[in-house]
Amino acid sequence: MLLMTMIRSGSLKEMNKMELKPVIEGLLFLSGDEGLTIEQLKESCECSENEAQLLLDEMMKDYLEDQHGIELVCFGGCYKFISKEKIHPYAEKLFSSTKMGTLSQAAMETLAIIAYKQPITRVEIEEIRGVSCDMMIRKLLARSLIKECGRTDAPGRPFLYEVTEEFMDAFKLKSLNELPDLPVIEQNMDEELFNE
Repeated sequence: MLLMTMIRSGSLKEMNKMELKPVIEGLLFLSGDEGLTIEQLKESCECSENEAQLLLDEMMKDYLEDQHGIELVCFGGCYKFISKEKIHPYAEKLFSSTKMGTLSQAAMETLAIIAYKQPITRVEIEEIRGVSCDMMIRKLLARSLIKECGRTDAPGRPFLYEVTEEFMDAFKLKSLNELPDLPVIEQNMDEELFNE
């Protein structure tokens, strides 16, 4: 809301430190597991690299304090939020108590896309589904059904995802070759859809 108000009023370049900090925090939250580089933050917030770096360093220090359950980290030049280690036992309890059969339709769709198209990035999954998949990916990671398996060379070096052994066990698969074939859409039907 603050960012959109400033964009409309043309005052984005005049943001002070107190205004810029929650904007950076919000953008990092929205970026999810992919995280953001200083370059991406600099362009989005129209601030200098030095300003972005100073605020990120300050935020990293703030989030290290005990009262927070998350922390801001930097991996491979990308900044992102992760849960602190002290939260992990509670997260395991939360997700282990949820049976596989209770995965939402959105989670199952996301999981199916990863299984058939792996390795695949979050952006590629979202292009197929047409909606944000960040929360679904987090849930699937927490349940160990998918894992990060590297990064692409694209800007921001997004993570690649693939299914895990736990996925194979849960669906009683010996290999991905046992996945059912996807229905084939006739080429002329495909062309008709895009020419309408």
